[in-house]
Amino acid sequence: MEPAAAASATTALHDYGAQVAGCTKCALAQTRTQVVFGSGAPDADLMFVGEAPGFHEDKNGIPFVGAAGQLLIKLLASIGLERDEIYIANVLKCRPPGNRDPHQEEIEACEGHLFRQIELIQPKVVATLGNFSTKLLTGKSDGITKVHGVEQRVRLGNSDVVLFPIFHPAAALYTPRMLEVLQTDFAKIPALIGRSMPEPQVATPVEEPEVPTSARTAPTDAPAPAAQLGLF
Repeated sequence: MEPAAAASATTALHDYGAQVAGCTKCALAQTRTQVVFGSGAPDADLMFVGEAPGFHEDKNGIPFVGAAGQLLIKLLASIGLERDEIYIANVLKCRPPGNRDPHQEEIEACEGHLFRQIELIQPKVVATLGNFSTKLLTGKSDGITKVHGVEQRVRLGNSDVVLFPIFHPAAALYTPRMLEVLQTDFAKIPALIGRSMPEPQVATPVEEPEVPTSARTAPTDAPAPAAQLGLF
């Protein structure tokens, strides 16, 4: 993106975020602490789309800052990327109570915000994390287990983008064997955005995540049910 266009997009994204901060399109406006709009580079080539804010995101106003977010950062580092080089958002901008599944009426009320973000950022690749974002942006009912790691060419708004479905990082927190699947899928991302993988001696292996006790007993940044995480 040209510098002038990038500056314009940055301003437009900021202004739109300020507008969305007061959104009352669904009942989640009554229970949220704040809207979690998104964060990252406004002109990013790579955009991640998760499901909804969790406990920590609702408190901090930033997506993916809990345990799943920490794992996402490690996975990015393994392919030579840093968080501030990408953009991260969710299908829902407000936390569902108790981290429950998003309701269809909430998705329908909020999806326009996500599509507007994609329109302003114009990423080359949109990586969907889990079932909800994958089904929304593909417009199909195929679950993440079936389509993960396979790129798709789709048109989102006025842009043609590469859609790349991936399991939600939270899947590896609850089912450690999923970490290898995530690493394999993440390794495909550099080629999709026109970059090379880091040299093996430079890359830092992602260690198997350990779920802290608090993550098992307190609200986290993603709900635990295996069905929601696309584990079957």
